[in-house]
Amino acid sequence: MDPYQAGEYSGRSKWDRLAFQHIVYMNCSNPVTQNGNYVDTASYVNWDSKDKYIYAIAGDLQAEDFQVGCHVKLVALTSWWGLNINNYSYAAMHTGLVYGFEISWMRLICDQHCPSKHGCGYCYFDSVSQELDYWNGDSLWSDIGDILARPEVKKMAGGFKDKLGEGGYGSVFKGKLRSGSCVAIKMLGKSEGNGQDFISEVATIGRTYHQNIVQLIGFCVHGSKRALVYEFMPNGSLDKFLFSKDESIHLSYDRIYNISIGVARGIAYLHYGCEMQILHFDIKPHNILLDENFTPKVSDFGLAKLYPIDNSIVPRTAARGTIGYMAPELFYNNIGGISHKADVYSYGMLLMEMASKRKNLNPHAERSSQLFFPFWIYNHIGDEEDIEMEDVTEEEKKMIKKMIIVALWCIQLKPNDRPSMNKVVEMLEGDIENLEIPPKPTLYPSETIT
Repeated sequence: MDPYQAGEYSGRSKWDRLAFQHIVYMNCSNPVTQNGNYVDTASYVNWDSKDKYIYAIAGDLQAEDFQVGCHVKLVALTSWWGLNINNYSYAAMHTGLVYGFEISWMRLICDQHCPSKHGCGYCYFDSVSQELDYWNGDSLWSDIGDILARPEVKKMAGGFKDKLGEGGYGSVFKGKLRSGSCVAIKMLGKSEGNGQDFISEVATIGRTYHQNIVQLIGFCVHGSKRALVYEFMPNGSLDKFLFSKDESIHLSYDRIYNISIGVARGIAYLHYGCEMQILHFDIKPHNILLDENFTPKVSDFGLAKLYPIDNSIVPRTAARGTIGYMAPELFYNNIGGISHKADVYSYGMLLMEMASKRKNLNPHAERSSQLFFPFWIYNHIGDEEDIEMEDVTEEEKKMIKKMIIVALWCIQLKPNDRPSMNKVVEMLEGDIENLEIPPKPTLYPSETIT
């Protein structure tokens, strides 16, 4: 067996999908005008070839893509998920080529460490112990069953005294499995809709595997009790770093900027990287968790919904969220349908708070113009005024300004005016000089909007 495999790890010991795409360069003796898959690269690539027309095609080359007078010059690989869209540009292909492609030894080592005769259900790398580990269904259910139903609950979870957080869904506690790994145990309270939130969270996050999505280890139902067991995130949620008055809790703008990109990548994966499109509907600082290296992970999928990739419009009754982050189309039906652009809006509100390290709405502002930060900062950016912030370097000011401009694009009133999350990642990773100032955002539609 080849020790290195190019495959996508699905989280259940499956490598059944390729983790890379092809970028095929074609030399043609004549221009190709009737095939939109052919992207002209003459301005970027100069082959030493007698054929003067050069094109690139993203994705697998189909028989119908071959044109008379064209032949394959080069096939390159990329693992960059940003190409998982229908419309390609050479800028996106270039980004993919710079990213490169990923190979993994997980399949070989898991087959050796966790052979099928042992009934291994889930082979994974434990980032805490730095060792390969696995569980099968029976052992994990036994662990969680103990947590829920037996007297050992106080021993295994410290009597549920180490509470990590609490919300409308219930409470989250720190626990430890028999393997010694720390976990976060979300104990759900009484759920509406016959446990729909629980089912939704398991159904959605159980399909994901991405470095910027919190990993679901297992779940359990015991009578009326429901629990979700996640990887433990030692640095907690992002909100405490953004809004805390404790000066000892501090994140540099370089780290905040990197966190913002990680969150954007996670949401883009939900929108484009799975077989089904996952709409989160509750992107906010509280639902962004940070691991020991401050790598951000999108969490809390209780409101998430699954839809086919080509199903762009969501029923209005299916959408909920948190006030202050909810997209306006959830309230108004005359600005556009509900789609993945609702998550883009929520991310924009989050990004604005990350850039300013303050909540967007400040009821204690000295002037009414400062009540809503996005409006106030737009006037300064639009007038090309410098962003005055204490203890910030010139390079950090550029990062902050870039984040604010991207956020302003994300919170445009009409969904069609907002970028996709793939585009958001591209803007954040690109040069600020390439960003245009968007129109001033508004909170609600006027009567003239149709």
